[in-house]
Amino acid sequence: MPHRPAARSGPGPGPAPAPGSPAPGGTGTEAPLLEVSGLSVQFGRVRAVTDAGFCVRPGEFLGIVGESGSGKSVTARAVLGLLPSHARVSGSITFRGEELVGAGARRLRALRGGEIGLVFQDALAALDPVYTVGDQLVEALLAHRPMSRARARERAAELLNEVRIPRPRECLDRYPHQLSGGQRQRVVIATALIADPDLIIADEPTTALDVTVQGEVLDLLSSICEQRAAAVVLITHDLAVVAETCDQVAVFYGGIVAEAGPALPLFDEPRHPYTRALLRALPRLGDPTPFEAIPGTPLQVVGRLDSCPFAPRCVRAADDCLDGVPAERVLDERRHRCLHSLEASP
Repeated sequence: MPHRPAARSGPGPGPAPAPGSPAPGGTGTEAPLLEVSGLSVQFGRVRAVTDAGFCVRPGEFLGIVGESGSGKSVTARAVLGLLPSHARVSGSITFRGEELVGAGARRLRALRGGEIGLVFQDALAALDPVYTVGDQLVEALLAHRPMSRARARERAAELLNEVRIPRPRECLDRYPHQLSGGQRQRVVIATALIADPDLIIADEPTTALDVTVQGEVLDLLSSICEQRAAAVVLITHDLAVVAETCDQVAVFYGGIVAEAGPALPLFDEPRHPYTRALLRALPRLGDPTPFEAIPGTPLQVVGRLDSCPFAPRCVRAADDCLDGVPAERVLDERRHRCLHSLEASP
């Protein structure tokens, strides 16, 4: 597993929460910026998310990981109010203490791109191909800030410089197709920063980039998180990315949060069998030991989830794993849902 730098400085973590509460934060005792509790999302008979909970504090970097179909992106879209109208959402999502479940479309639009910045996976699709980078940034700036067009263009160049694009003024006059993949992703990050958001949600922002550029983009997001004291939620399936970058991790499987807690302890000593299986399936540079694929296929929950979703693929599964969804257990700032977990003490 790649080495992750030490977590950002700040006051020590608070006490562990009671079972059923959102995941602990990692940067201190500040009130959560974003708090998700008991979130469930259903599309017809398909239950994409079940009783999910986590929280993000100011300045914190949270990684949400899991296989495709585990509920990561659906959870993010629920936070942003971007689910289709037929989605049934229950539970609680609060941003600065304001409940977002059931909030009006106008309020959610004001949050998106304002107090909450978005970084999409496909930068080429996120940018309009018929307008220059400068035109798009200027229009977004004018939508959020009262300023002249000339000042907006100056500010657009400043943002491109902040996201480390060489010759930012020249870049303003280029079209998205004239930029590299990494440069386009930086432009999308610049767009997310326009309204000085307190929270940035990045959904698979490095998927289409090569390894070197991935590292540059992640370093940029981490730097922005520190310099602006903005929180970041990074959604990815790449455990190495999370180990390099995040303070906290929430591991999703079958629509539940299987395990959550501070990144380094979670990766060093996973407690949920799914987390350990994910780590064992990760190839390691210079390690001749073959990685172990997880047997079976990810679960799609139809109807009500009435057992541990990982039981069909779990080497530690027993009869009681089928008697209901395991209750959340909390120990040493970490929590998991498993009846036969891997921790040394109960």
